[in-house]
Amino acid sequence: MSRPAVRRPQLALAELHQLKWLLGAALTLLAVGTVLYMEVDAWVLMGLTAAATLATAVRPDLPSRVPRLVHWLAFPAMVAFFAGDLWLKTEILPAMVRLAVMLLLYRNITYRQRRDDLQVVVLGLFLVVVAGVLTVSLTFAAHLLVYTGCALALLLVITLTDAATGGKKLPPVPPGELPDWAQDADWRRLAERVRAVTDWRVLGFGAVLFAGVVGVSALLFLAIPRFQLENSMFLDRLITKKARSGFSDTIKFGDVTEIQQDTSVALSVDVSDQSQIPASPYWRMLVLDHYENGTFRLSLGLVGQEFGPVRTHALVHGDVKPQLGAATVWTFFLESGVSRYLPLLGRFELLRFREVQNFRLAPNLGLLALREEPAAMTAYRVEGFEVSGVLPDPGFAQRWRERTEANPRRGTLQIRLPLEAAEQARLAQVAREIAGPARLPAAEFAQRIEEWLRRNHAYTLSPSIPAGPGDPLVRWLTSREAGHCELFAGSFVLLARAAGYPARVVTGFRGGSWNGYSNNFTIRNSDAHAWAEIFDEAAGAWLRADPLGTSAAAQAAEPRGEQALVSRMDRSWKARLDSLRVFWYRRIVSFDTASQAETLKAVKEATQNTGKRLREEFEAAVAKLKAWLAQPWDGRRFFRLAAAAAMAAALVWAWREFGRGWLAGWSRNRGAQGHPVRREAGVWLRRLAETADPADPRVREAVAELQRLRYGAPATWPEPSGVFRRAKVAAKVGRREAPAPVG
Repeated sequence: MSRPAVRRPQLALAELHQLKWLLGAALTLLAVGTVLYMEVDAWVLMGLTAAATLATAVRPDLPSRVPRLVHWLAFPAMVAFFAGDLWLKTEILPAMVRLAVMLLLYRNITYRQRRDDLQVVVLGLFLVVVAGVLTVSLTFAAHLLVYTGCALALLLVITLTDAATGGKKLPPVPPGELPDWAQDADWRRLAERVRAVTDWRVLGFGAVLFAGVVGVSALLFLAIPRFQLENSMFLDRLITKKARSGFSDTIKFGDVTEIQQDTSVALSVDVSDQSQIPASPYWRMLVLDHYENGTFRLSLGLVGQEFGPVRTHALVHGDVKPQLGAATVWTFFLESGVSRYLPLLGRFELLRFREVQNFRLAPNLGLLALREEPAAMTAYRVEGFEVSGVLPDPGFAQRWRERTEANPRRGTLQIRLPLEAAEQARLAQVAREIAGPARLPAAEFAQRIEEWLRRNHAYTLSPSIPAGPGDPLVRWLTSREAGHCELFAGSFVLLARAAGYPARVVTGFRGGSWNGYSNNFTIRNSDAHAWAEIFDEAAGAWLRADPLGTSAAAQAAEPRGEQALVSRMDRSWKARLDSLRVFWYRRIVSFDTASQAETLKAVKEATQNTGKRLREEFEAAVAKLKAWLAQPWDGRRFFRLAAAAAMAAALVWAWREFGRGWLAGWSRNRGAQGHPVRREAGVWLRRLAETADPADPRVREAVAELQRLRYGAPATWPEPSGVFRRAKVAAKVGRREAPAPVG
């Protein structure tokens, strides 16, 4: 007689609704979590939505207490909020993000129907995709994988719910009413029920299938040509770009120091030829020529003279002539919120963007400015850098030779000092004390100023400028107070101009660490720096002058290549995490045809090396076996071999006689104890014993059937689903009455 098939217990309709409610809350939390790494002002809405979602997930009865007036006014209020948001801030994408968050908030304070659950999936996917496009963050990849898994689980539960209702559309829950599934929601009991009905083989197969889909998608990603997602969707044009760090056309004393307090990554740089890496790289971004009352800024005159018209292109041709041989390629990954001025090492031959950009180029200044602040990571490659502290400027040299006292544009020649006469006289006296009566070459004069500043002032990130009337920089310069890089660079410029030398302030980054895992430069906001440049009339070029670092003359004698990287090597845990970011940028975000071929080549080499290693190990094992067989055979070796063969035969016999039967019996007992129907029957028996009246005949009948399922042979079992349904009814109608109070 064959054993009847036993059906695995299934979740009831109320339990499916509870599971669907929890999965919708999880998707909402994942979706609004994208605000954490989006440059969108929606923090208040995100916090309110997260708090409301968590509260209604723990207490699903709370939506029934929401006043009817809230439901009536919800959508008109959201439409009015969206219209007002667009009117006041004129930004489409941030307004759409805030509207999506509000819709998710409302969907979690009302009992959702099938279409509402699908809206949660779509709204959350919109937020995740927007965050990924705008930030191209490594977090987006993990976020998308987790969100996809939860969304697939929710869609599966929606399908099971439709099957349980026979495809009938359930009526919506009226405002203020509590559905049956939310009345006795017990999340611990639901977890036990889900564990009881889960077929772990199917779950494991689904996990393997999901991992396979991810793997196949990765292989397709390697094979399919790239296109820029943000360019295709135009999302980056729907949000205003905002810089966080403070690098702008105007720098007040303390701005660069504030940037130095931030240790987050500002840019990562790949170099194709490490022998070209200088010991002290200066990543220049801004040239500030106008000074007034403690503030340096980029003057309109210099902008008009040096910056070309706005161009729209993906290629930028510099003024450096091509060199023989392969050019060194520098690949920059500039994080969002740093500046619209791109960090560069100086003049270059060719600069290539990932996509078309709007920019203005100032080749004589070694600067390139984007029209707008990038909201996402910006990648670009530069070939043919002139890495030195000397910047030729033939245009300025010509204007300097033609200067006259009556020249109305003399202020653009960067020797003007907008100071009181007494302050100018004081600066001139200090300059004469430094240089002496004779006019020195620019390089020698710069060296004397640097030494004087280091001798009279210490370095600190918390300077104290003496109080009093007049210019604050002059007050600090003539004191003995410690200062930061901006004060040193600004004082250098004032002293040089007082002596008749053109000078200006340059801001950007200095140095950086070399990531020993991903082999690239990592420049953090804490590497922000300000230095000076002085014009050398004889050379017709600007010379870098840094009282706190490396001057142009000193850099020529510094080592390059591997020797320069020894002191900058970083193998910390932070470097490991940064290497993941660089891998994401190299292989995913900036994955072009060259990177595609490089990755495929690396995969091919890894496969070939693995196969070669396995063949070598197999050949070595065969050689050892042959060598062992070739050894002389004496009685001792024969005895050892015979003993080993006898022991192996004994183990095989023992397994066939005892082990196989014991394993089969243990498997049967283990399967009986862990059978899902028996576990479910045990759960209901405990529940009836705790809450139901044992004298009730329906309770006694349900307990008898449950005991047959729990302890009886499967051949004698009644229909499990019917037993569990009757047990649920008995638990409701046969509840034990609470004892009456005494007294």
